[in-house]
Amino acid sequence: MSLYTKSIDHKELLLKKIISQEVDYDPLVNMLLRPLHTPGYHTTLTTEDYPFVHPTHQSLLYALGLLNTGASEYVERACDIIKRLLALQDRDPERDTYGIWPWFYEEPLTQMAPPDWNWADFCGKELVLIALLYGHQLSADLRDQIHQGVSCACNAIINRDVGPHYTNIAIMGAFVTLIAGELYNQQDYIDYALQRLEKLKNYTERLGTFQEFNSPPYSVIAIVELSKIYSYSVSPKAKEIVSGLLDMVWCMVAEHYHPTSQQWAGPHSRSYSTLLTNKIKSFLQIATNNKLVFFSDHELEYDVEWYGSGSRCPDIYVELFIRKDTRILKQPYYRNEETGLVKWAETYMTPHYTIGMFRDEIMWNQTRGLVGYFENCGRSTYMQMRCLHDGYDYCSAVLSVVAEQGHLLLGIRFLTNGGDTHPNLDRIQGSIAATDFRLRMEFGGCLDRISIETEGTKALVIINELPLSLDSLYAAFDETSAVDSGEQGWGWEVTKEGVNYGLDLIIYSGQRKTIDFQALNKAAFLFSLAIDVEVEKQPHIWVLEEVDQVTARVIANSGNGSVREICIPFRPNDKHPI
Repeated sequence: MSLYTKSIDHKELLLKKIISQEVDYDPLVNMLLRPLHTPGYHTTLTTEDYPFVHPTHQSLLYALGLLNTGASEYVERACDIIKRLLALQDRDPERDTYGIWPWFYEEPLTQMAPPDWNWADFCGKELVLIALLYGHQLSADLRDQIHQGVSCACNAIINRDVGPHYTNIAIMGAFVTLIAGELYNQQDYIDYALQRLEKLKNYTERLGTFQEFNSPPYSVIAIVELSKIYSYSVSPKAKEIVSGLLDMVWCMVAEHYHPTSQQWAGPHSRSYSTLLTNKIKSFLQIATNNKLVFFSDHELEYDVEWYGSGSRCPDIYVELFIRKDTRILKQPYYRNEETGLVKWAETYMTPHYTIGMFRDEIMWNQTRGLVGYFENCGRSTYMQMRCLHDGYDYCSAVLSVVAEQGHLLLGIRFLTNGGDTHPNLDRIQGSIAATDFRLRMEFGGCLDRISIETEGTKALVIINELPLSLDSLYAAFDETSAVDSGEQGWGWEVTKEGVNYGLDLIIYSGQRKTIDFQALNKAAFLFSLAIDVEVEKQPHIWVLEEVDQVTARVIANSGNGSVREICIPFRPNDKHPI
């Protein structure tokens, strides 16, 4: 990463992106045709049956991009796409899918499991911008059809009434209803949008951050959508609210950027990739107007969504992106107003590495509850703690972490009524069927200059001469009583999966069987992780078995006698970390 001052030409980048999508356009369906990618829920389609699909939101965004180029030859194609997409929206107010779209042309809403109500927001925001910016170029009939489609999307958004905890959808829904209200002179939409923005403002100010905390993809979405509200709304109140929210999110992004590894430090409430994608790096480069540089001009990965949004990093935060110091960031990211429960995130930054952790959180595939990034000769290596059910991240495992700088205590417990692959969509009802169930400390990114050695319950990882010591302190997973990990024989195994290495603690591997969490007498794991701490300076850890829990306790090396401990209940339960 370096600094220079060449200005970004958004129109040039937009044209290049639109031209690159020419090969994806299917004139028979009037939509883009793309390889099927799914997160494993909502859609029932599989790559075996549908290797390629026609995505609704991406196609509608493509139509807006075509119009944004200003090229007259693209208007007809854009209109064809819009007509096709309008026909896929559910316009029946008697159905619970009223106002939304399916993900794909190939899969109607009735086939999805379940439909994604966010698509009223995602598709609605592209449709209302088309109407606002290019309605004058469209036929009266198509303008009327768009008006109907936008109104149905607005009604769906208002009926659903997502709260301020669902950050990106709260913002998107406000944008759709606000711009639609201003465009179509519908005051009830405007009032609703302003009220929704006010709720988001009050909620985030009380918390001090977005509840979708430090999420690389969704922080970018929040910035883009808030910037659009500022750019396109005529409401002074809306502009005032989003200005404060934009300042908050840009400060969070800049504070968590780790310049030597060129990564977005954790923990991440939601993310689809442990390493920063080229798209997010491109966004940061563009939003800082090339003050941060990751790519040459022709390598930038532009998103049509960014065009005209006005997304720009305030100058006061640009310097934070290149600060190479040692610091600790602590932030509450969730507060239950009824119970008073507060959940905390913590980030430890040094010039050579950064480690981010949630103190108590589920191990969803979108959550990075313990993630570290290491500078590796100009490249980056990552470390992430995972729990895998048949190779997929298991939502009903809960990771707890306490830390003092580079020394961490980790604990893993299990829920009896959480999700399997998703927190809400596939509840386990006490048990799962599995051929493989394991814990993994995963290492990825640059794997040069890395060595891994194991000896029983201990493992030593060297990353570019930086030592990481991992020790399995306690391991129990049985319907009968169990003892500590040393006596039980739970040791680390080094695995290679794809391009990544894993330090695996295998709980079960074999014929498919039912794991009944409600029947387990003990199911608890405790670990110690020391980063860049000499063996002789690592603190002594006591492991205490009590009636219904196991505790790891350590006296801090700081000399003040402070005690850190982590307690994990033996039996799986229904106590979610909320």
